[in-house]
Formats: sequence, structure tokens, C-alpha cells
Amino acid sequence: MINVTKTYLGDINKFKHYVDGIYARGWLTNHGPLVTELEQRLVDYLGVKHVLLTNNGTLALQVAYRALGLTGSAVTTPFSFVATSSSLQWEGIRPIFADIDRATWNISPEHIESRIVSDTTAIVGTHVFGNPCAVEQIEQIALKHKLKVVYDGAHAFAVRHAGRSVLNWGDISTLSFHATKLFHTIEGGAIITNDDDLARKAYLLCNFGIAGVDSIEGIGINAKMNEFSAAMGLCILDDIDNILESRAEIAYRYQSRLGDYMDLQKAESNSQLNHSYFPVALTGEQQLLRVRAALNDEGINPRRYFYPSLDTLDYLQPQAAQSTSRSLAQRVLCLPIYPGLAKEDQDRVIETLITECSQGQVRYDDPALAQVI
Repeated sequence: MINVTKTYLGDINKFKHYVDGIYARGWLTNHGPLVTELEQRLVDYLGVKHVLLTNNGTLALQVAYRALGLTGSAVTTPFSFVATSSSLQWEGIRPIFADIDRATWNISPEHIESRIVSDTTAIVGTHVFGNPCAVEQIEQIALKHKLKVVYDGAHAFAVRHAGRSVLNWGDISTLSFHATKLFHTIEGGAIITNDDDLARKAYLLCNFGIAGVDSIEGIGINAKMNEFSAAMGLCILDDIDNILESRAEIAYRYQSRLGDYMDLQKAESNSQLNHSYFPVALTGEQQLLRVRAALNDEGINPRRYFYPSLDTLDYLQPQAAQSTSRSLAQRVLCLPIYPGLAKEDQDRVIETLITECSQGQVRYDDPALAQVI
């Protein structure tokens, strides 16, 4: 089966070398030397001030909300992985959904402002599939309403906007280093901020509030990364340029062949993407299910991202229906993309898609459908 992604594992001998060092030191967790090394290397690579490694991306979000002291409600996107909103709800912050932009698929600045209420303390955006949000517009809205900004950058590793890492925008950005990501630590995540005080608060929150051997400054949890995960991250980081180049080649091949048959996500202007995913939008759920079945018959396993639209989830109600997100969630399918994907396998994906989409093909620029989406 050709899956939507395949975990990149890097050089096994290099990983074993790191593991040998862990065994020799007997230091497995609690801010070990490999975690420290990886944090510093990521600061340098990403061009940000503070990187705090965590044991997963969801906890990174939860710690970010705590570090910022968020309360009440937060305006966020319904088109994202469920952790973006469930982490808010878990922390007692009510998600209020704003609809998404039809072209970029990110939270729409035009919709954000209309969703702000009296107890709103933050905007939480997702760089969907690694495509940067409209960060300059969101920043202006946040300044106007005195709101904090958190970006779920789970897909945005190495993404650049206006010549620098997109992780430099907002009060805090978070990353996921799950095994499915283009940069991973098996399981893991990170909190990114350029604010010294926020970085210290997040550090304490991730370590039970412990500030020193005999000092506990406040409440905290255990969100620390272990040394084995950091070892994998160091191995992957050594190969990151090759990983990004390979993904770009695969994405270009999809774009050049499929652009006339289905809708593709529009990149935010002045941005350099990482091709962490390759999503396509079909004409509707019926076509999506037919295409997915045809691909499965060919031994190809694409995935629906993100379905269902989060404004439909029972435990997050009541919510106003976000029509663009609901429509898109029914139509998006992510295609296989990972280093090592053979051209002949990618051609099978492309040819199957073209065959299925050419049957009764309808384009979304058809005026008859303009009112639907």
C-alpha cells in the first residue's frame, strides 16, 4: 500500500551513535544534552529566539494557552486538526469558529473580527498544510482588540513568509514533531516565542513549575521531551534540506499534472512552503469517495484532512455554521507525498485521479456552483 505519508527515519548508524551516548551517560530525560543541542540547532535553523521542546504538539498548544493566561473564548479555525480546538476546550477556553478563506483555506481575517465577543482573549490560527495565515492582517486585528495570537504551526516547519520563518509571527507558535511530519522526533513538539518572559513561563509549565532544586514557582505539568526523541530529531535535521527538496519535486509534479482537473490550495503571497502535504479539493463528497475507492483499488491510500469541519463537533456546540469550511472538509483529499515516493507510483496516483475526475468533470469556477461554495 502506498500511504499518504511514510516516516523518514534517517541514518540508523547515526541514531545508534546517539543512543550509545545516552546509555553511557544514563541521562534519559529532564533537559538532557541532546534536547539542549536540538533546541539550539532549531533556534539557528528556524531563525527564532526560543525553542522549547515538548513531548507532543497538543501539549505545546495547552502550555501556550497557559503561558499567555488565556481565559474566556478564542476565535479559531474550524478547518484544522481536532487538537487545535480540543486543546482550547480542555483548558477551559471556549472556541469560537470563524470561517476560512476559499482560496488559502486558512482562517479568514474578514470573518475573525465579526466573531470577537466580550470575553475573547486570543486568536488561534492554523497554518493549514503549511500555508501561512494572513499574519499581517491578523496582527492588526489583534492589536486593535488587544488580543493574544497563537499559531498552530504543526505543518509549518521550515515555512517562510516575507523572508523569515513564519513562526516569528504571533505571541507563540507551536510545532508538532509527530512521526508523520516532515521533521519529527518520533513523538514530540515545540513552543516557539521571541518573548523572554513567555519562554520562561512555558519552561516552568512544562516542568511541574520547578524552577530549581528546592524551588517550585507555580503549577505545571510534565511536557518535557526525552533524549531518545531528541536523538531522532538530530538525525532528521541533518537531512532536512534533502527532505524538503524531494517533497518540492513531488509537489511540482502533482501541480503540473492535476491543476486542470481539480482545485488546489492557493499559497499565501510572499511565502515559501514546505510541501508537508499535497491536498486536492474535488467537486464534492460523492466524487471524493469515488476517487478514494478507485485509488484504494490501485493500492493507494490517500487521507481526508480535515474532516469533519470542527464547527460540527457535538462537544463544541453551540456554534454558528461555517459554510466554507464545511464544504471544503467534504471535498479535500491528501495525496501521497514523502521522500522516496517512486515516480511510477506517483504516476499511478495522478492517472487514477485524472481518469476519475474526467468523468462528469465540474470545475469550481463554474458560475452554477459559485453560490454553493
